[in-house]
Amino acid sequence: MFLPISKKDMEKRGWEQVDFVLVTGDAYVDHPSFGTAIISRLLERFGYKVAILSQPDWRSAEDFRRFGKPRLGFLINSGNVDSMVNHFSVFKHRRKRDEYSPGGKAGLRPDRALIVYSNRAKEAYRDVPVILGGLEASLRRLGHYDYWDDKVRRSVLLDAKADLLIYGMGERAVIEIAEALDSGIEAKYIGWIRGTCVRGTLSDADEETILLPSFEEIREEKRRYGDSFALQYRNNDAISGKRLMEPYGKEGRCVVQNPPQPPLEREELDQVYELPYERESHPVYERAGGVPALKEVKFSLVSSRGCFGGCSFCALTFHQGRELRSRSIDSIVREAEELTKKPDFKGYIHDVGGPTANFRHPACEKQLKSGVCRNRDCLYPKPCAQMKVDHTEYRQLLSRLRELPGVKKVFIRSGIRYDYVMADPDRQFLWDLCRYHVSGTLKVAPEHVSPRVLASMRKPGKEVFEQFSGLYRSINEKLGKKQYLIPYLISSHPGSRLSDAVELALFLKEHHFIPDQVQDFYPTPGTLSTCIYYTGEDPFTKEAVYIPSDLEEKKMQRALIHFHKPENRQLVKAALARAGRRDLIPVLTPEKHRKGRKG
Repeated sequence: MFLPISKKDMEKRGWEQVDFVLVTGDAYVDHPSFGTAIISRLLERFGYKVAILSQPDWRSAEDFRRFGKPRLGFLINSGNVDSMVNHFSVFKHRRKRDEYSPGGKAGLRPDRALIVYSNRAKEAYRDVPVILGGLEASLRRLGHYDYWDDKVRRSVLLDAKADLLIYGMGERAVIEIAEALDSGIEAKYIGWIRGTCVRGTLSDADEETILLPSFEEIREEKRRYGDSFALQYRNNDAISGKRLMEPYGKEGRCVVQNPPQPPLEREELDQVYELPYERESHPVYERAGGVPALKEVKFSLVSSRGCFGGCSFCALTFHQGRELRSRSIDSIVREAEELTKKPDFKGYIHDVGGPTANFRHPACEKQLKSGVCRNRDCLYPKPCAQMKVDHTEYRQLLSRLRELPGVKKVFIRSGIRYDYVMADPDRQFLWDLCRYHVSGTLKVAPEHVSPRVLASMRKPGKEVFEQFSGLYRSINEKLGKKQYLIPYLISSHPGSRLSDAVELALFLKEHHFIPDQVQDFYPTPGTLSTCIYYTGEDPFTKEAVYIPSDLEEKKMQRALIHFHKPENRQLVKAALARAGRRDLIPVLTPEKHRKGRKG
């Protein structure tokens, strides 16, 4: 049974008052790939009454009174995606479609949804606590560069006038907050919970607290912004992370970030993913054709959380963290068995993975005792000698899933970390991957080939991708399979000059790759790449980094990656001329290509 979305639903359950109203910018989908579903079902398990206020009318406070006054508080998220990313392309054009809304309809949530929703909730019931959570809250929890305003904005906790903010994966924090509120503690006194940000003053600091540069400093001085980012990055671990304070103004006011919550352990993750989800969008959306985003994940399985890959353009470091945890094989298999009972299941499991599909364990034993390394990455520039490389359990999981009655094929689509594959001397996983889990093409993410750009991205050198590509092709030939490799790429990333884009284009031509997906670099809150984009330097080394911010150059870099398209011919010629490589104009001209490299 879905949780209540109306007063009538409350009455059917015999509820006179709810404990929490969970407000979200997404349509209501009761599936564990949606944060709203996880948090609401977890609270339900602990005995709390939760109603879902999905995509409310934010033009007045009336919709926020739909369920009456909640006993304990409003829980507010903007949805699975930052509301500004959801609304705008990298070129700041408003999107015409919203995959998280009924029928893909755009315009059903406001810009900066956390701020708008929080203000409306306060307008509806001024004395009811407002707790922010989700990705948008997590990545905007302290002062941050905002690409859409092109300036540094305050913590969203302040702009939203909320009482508390949960960052990271919020299961433990939300239950601790609920228990504190339920015991009669006022929200303004709940200042100790890990994984939260609260208001405070400088007088609250102790000898363990790290004082960040003030908001005024990071707003006025880009280097101080980088200093603050580096401190936050190095204190985003549950074991080694310290309490942080970001001062605002001359009155001693601060936003206090408590240390992160520890990641959920395997048994806890199993419990979270085995809560009684409907695994569907609410029936009220059927007439609109359902919620498009569900179609991508409905028959997929989440196997892990966290990522020690360390890519600089990825926000996972600040949200899920670098310490990986995975679910048990038995739990995932039980979920798969439930999927096979769905009337619309056709025999295909679309994905088995997490942020990185083939990570199943923490990177090393040291992380469990001392936390993640503050000044080293697990895979960049080369795999750490202490890293545990082992695909055995993942292979066992995939084998169990393949054997289930009713399962025809198990795909892996959430991303294979190929440098981790190459670090494993046992090639059996790659053989299994090619034999059982590829649907004609395998998509991997080298992102670029230029050493300068890869260094800025914290990605391995192109030789690792070439080695993987060659091995993938060889195995498929031995298996008698015609399977292809398609690279994901990012254009105009910090560090990328036109000469680097030319180098990438030549690589693609030489290897007969035609990229399926190319993403122009998008400076979203919370990533190292965004910090570099804004400041023009690496916050850890203080070395200057070239930023391709000119719109015409960004279009040229994108066109060079798709040099084979006739419509890009003139831009490619202009790019080569600007790069001083007119000699390549006869080479990089549109011609017929194969769809991908033969594997």
